[in-house]
Order: sequence, then C-alpha cells, then structure tokens
Amino acid sequence: MIQINKFVLGRVFTSRMRDKVTAMRAIAFVIIALVLGGCMEGTLAPATEAGWSPRDRQLMSNLPYAQATIPMEYRRHIVQYTRKEAPGTIVIDTGNKFLYYVLPKGQAIRYGITVGEAGQAWSGIATVGRKEEWPSWTPTAGEHARLGPLPAFVSGGPQNPMGARGLYLYSGGTDTQYRIHGTNQPEYIGRAISSGCIRMTNEDVIDLYNRVKIGTIVVVLAPTHWAFANG
Repeated sequence: MIQINKFVLGRVFTSRMRDKVTAMRAIAFVIIALVLGGCMEGTLAPATEAGWSPRDRQLMSNLPYAQATIPMEYRRHIVQYTRKEAPGTIVIDTGNKFLYYVLPKGQAIRYGITVGEAGQAWSGIATVGRKEEWPSWTPTAGEHARLGPLPAFVSGGPQNPMGARGLYLYSGGTDTQYRIHGTNQPEYIGRAISSGCIRMTNEDVIDLYNRVKIGTIVVVLAPTHWAFANG
C-alpha cells in the first residue's frame, strides 16, 4: 500500500510540475508578445551619441553644470500613442510634462520636459520655422522685467540656458517667441518653471532635433485638453 501511495503521489507531483511549467511558458509568451506589440514601454538610451557632431562631443564632455539623475518616467521612452496626429508631428502635454514625437504604427517617442510656470504657459498650434545648433540667447523684455538683471546677449554653448539645440516655433509666418530647446538645468525636467518655452535635456533635444524638419507641426495642448495622461 505504501509503495502504491508513493507511486500515486509521484504522478501527482509530476503532473503539478508539468502544469507549472506550462503556465510559466504561457506567461513568458504573453510577455514577449506584449513587448513585441509595443504594449510595454521600452527605454531608449538617453545618452547615445549617434547623432552628435564633433562640436557636440567637445562641448558635452566639459559641461559647466552638474549632471542630474532624471526620474525614470521622464527619461526617453517609446510608448503607445492613441491620438490621431500624423507621424512626424510634435505633441506637447504640458500638464504631465511630456513631449511626444509621433511615430508610425501607433507609437511615439516620449521625452520628459520642463514647461512654463503659472502665468507663462501657453497652448496652440505652431510649426518649426527655424532650427539652430548651440543657439545664442537674447532675453526678451518680459524676461528682463520678470527675472531681474540679465545679460543682453549670451553666445551659444553649454553655459547658455538654450542648451544644445533650439527649435523656433512660428505661427502664420511670425516668430511666436516660444522655443523647444535644451537646458543647463536638467534637474528641473518634469517641473513647471520656465518662461513658457519647452526645455529638454541636451541629450534629448539633440535626438529630437535630428528627427525634426522645418515645417514640422507642433501641437501644444493645455492640461484640460489632453486625451491620455500616460502615453
């Protein structure tokens, strides 16, 4: 009787182990399918230098500011995208501090950004009318009034608040004075402190700059108009 019980128990144990292995294989298959289908976020290396010029490498190797640890949610990701903008469009979610570059097949690259503080935020539709590498900065009259003494002009470089790249936004052929640009304060990514412009890490703005063409449509949505919060 004891031998029979051992034999029966052994078969039960083997059957249960087989069921567990089958279940684990099924779970692994589902996870792989989700990843391949774009249902999970995939982090892109934010420090890739693939699109950098020799000048970029020189200037980025000798930064005058401290590097910041960007929270995971504000690092560059590929995400699902359910809105209807065409591939190549830039969409800015000011409420959640994300910029989306729309890709084909229902995906987008999502970047973390700094947006305008209260009273300085803006929304609307514009186009990229000009692009510059390591742009100079000429503070506006409003910035002089709001921020106090500022230099009249700052040449391009890592010390410049405009950072590594500038995308100048136009509407009806007129410069809106708003920009998407880099920053020398990466620690503020994910916050609302700017004068209305959209700031990105220098690594991210170089990546976006290399994807964007003159005439690219930029949709800046007010927080109450955003259709999905998490990409």
